[in-house]
Amino acid sequence: MEHDINHPRPESFYDSSTVINVSKTGRMISSAAGASLLYLACANFSKSPLKSLGRMLAGGYLLYRGISGNCPVSAMVEDNLRPHHARAVNIRTKFNVNRPRNEVYAYWRQLDHLPAFMAHLYDVEVIDERHSHWTVKLVGGFALEWDAEIVEDEENEVLAWRSTEGADISNAGKIIFRDAPDGGTELHVTISYRPPAGYVGAGLARLLNPAFASMVKNDVRNFKNYVEGKKKKKIANS
Repeated sequence: MEHDINHPRPESFYDSSTVINVSKTGRMISSAAGASLLYLACANFSKSPLKSLGRMLAGGYLLYRGISGNCPVSAMVEDNLRPHHARAVNIRTKFNVNRPRNEVYAYWRQLDHLPAFMAHLYDVEVIDERHSHWTVKLVGGFALEWDAEIVEDEENEVLAWRSTEGADISNAGKIIFRDAPDGGTELHVTISYRPPAGYVGAGLARLLNPAFASMVKNDVRNFKNYVEGKKKKKIANS
């Protein structure tokens, strides 16, 4: 299946710098993170001018790093970034839906249906019973893609997945399904994103934390409305 995702052209975007010490994947993520920070800065400038100014400076640096491929302070910041590589960005939430547990589990188990109610997912392509390919669209038309595998699956009880080795970004998720005291289903949702080691780990973590926290909260609300029939299905990949 082909999707209209605007990836940067390598010859003009990646290979124009005369001193390149950042990988192509690192440059793409730097550019996406920089564009996202600039977007957040502009959107919130009137409310938080000082914080927005800091975001502009950080976003400008990341854009320069991504476009030029040159990181003149990489050696200096490497030690500061290294501790952040071990810490994932974790988002945990619990909520109830007014539907039977087996039905709620079935919605989550069909991974290719997740983008219908999860706004931060562009596409999930199921490869087989355990493996799938995920795509997230970022500000500026960039995309992150990775393969994932289901690592725990107990029908109507628990569903867990994680990205496979070598992915550009480490992702994991776990959903626990329980009967709610007043009927329906109680869900415990954990989603984790870890920036890839070796480049702008801390900067991407700071970006993902507020952005994905907000997105997941909206996605939770979208799922509740979706499964309870209060909201029409999102038209994906249109």
